[in-house]
Amino acid sequence: MSDRKYPVDVIYLAACSRDARLTRICVASIRYFYPDVPIKILAGDILQWGLARELKKYWNIDVADLPRGDYGWGLVKIEPLFGPPGQRFMVCDVDTVFTGRVLDRRAESDAPFWVDNEQLSDADFMRLYYDWNALAKMDPDVQSARKAFNVGQWFGTAGLVRREDFDDLVIWTLPRQLRMPDVFMGGDQGVMNYVVLKKEAFEGLRIDRVELMRWPGNGMDDLGVEAVTSGKAPALVIHWAGMKAIFLHNMVGGRLLQFYEDYYYTKLPLGRMRRILALWRHAWIHWLFNTIRPFRLRLRMMFGCLQQKRPAVLVKQSIGA
Repeated sequence: MSDRKYPVDVIYLAACSRDARLTRICVASIRYFYPDVPIKILAGDILQWGLARELKKYWNIDVADLPRGDYGWGLVKIEPLFGPPGQRFMVCDVDTVFTGRVLDRRAESDAPFWVDNEQLSDADFMRLYYDWNALAKMDPDVQSARKAFNVGQWFGTAGLVRREDFDDLVIWTLPRQLRMPDVFMGGDQGVMNYVVLKKEAFEGLRIDRVELMRWPGNGMDDLGVEAVTSGKAPALVIHWAGMKAIFLHNMVGGRLLQFYEDYYYTKLPLGRMRRILALWRHAWIHWLFNTIRPFRLRLRMMFGCLQQKRPAVLVKQSIGA
C-alpha cells in the first residue's frame, strides 16, 4: 500500500500481447500528469517479449503478481477486486489516455467505487452489458443495466466484492470462460456490472457516477493536443472502445495518441530507432493475428462449446439462489 499521496494506491492497466503500442501510449499519458503514481500491468495473456522489462526500466512500472495465462476477454480486470482489503485502485484498458489530472478528481468522492455515468438506451445496455430479461427467469433480484458502467476505466476498492460472488458466472480456469456468454456481453463488462449493481441494490455498496470517460465517437474538439498540454482540456479518460486501428492516423484523435507516443520514446535511449522497430513489429503482429484468427475461431467453436455446455446448465439452476 502507498502512503496515500494519491487518492489511489495503484493504477492497473489491462494489456495483452497485441497491445504493446497502446500500452506504451497509455503509460505515457498517465506519467505525463503523474510521474510517480504506482502502476501495474494486468497481463491478460503473455505480454509482447521485452515490454515488461522496458516498462520497468524506463517507466518504473511492474507487472501485477498473477498466474500467467489466458484470462479471456477482459476477465483479468476483475482480479483487483480480490486484492489486499482496502486497497484503492483504478483499472484501465490500454486503449485509453488521460487528458488531465484524473486522479485529482477521484479525491472529490469517498465512495468505494467511482465510475463513468453511462447514458445509453435500454437496447444498447442489453447489447453491451447483459440481457436482464433473460436473467430475470433465473434471478428475480437481477438489476437492470440502466446504471451500468463501462469497465474500460473505473475506480474500486478491494475486499468489498469476493471471488465467490462470480462463481456462478465465471469458470476460473486458464483460459477464463463465461458460463453464460449468450447472456453476459463484453467479457468482464456484463458480469462485473451484474455483480456490482446487485451489491449496490441489496448490500448498500456505494457507487458514485460522474462524467469520467469520453468515447471519441462523441467528439474530440475540446481534447486536442494543444488543449491537453495547456491544461485547458477537461480531465477525462478517452477510451477508443471499438475504434482501434493498426495505424494511429486512422484513429479519431490520432494526433493526441501520436503526441503521447512521441513523449514515451523521449525517455528511452535510441528512442527514434526503437520506435521504428516497434512499429514494424506492431504491424506484423496484427497482420499475423488477423491471418490466423479465422482458423482459431473455428477450432474454438468446435471444441469450446462442449466444454461450456455443462457448466452453463448448472448455473441456470443455481443463479440467484
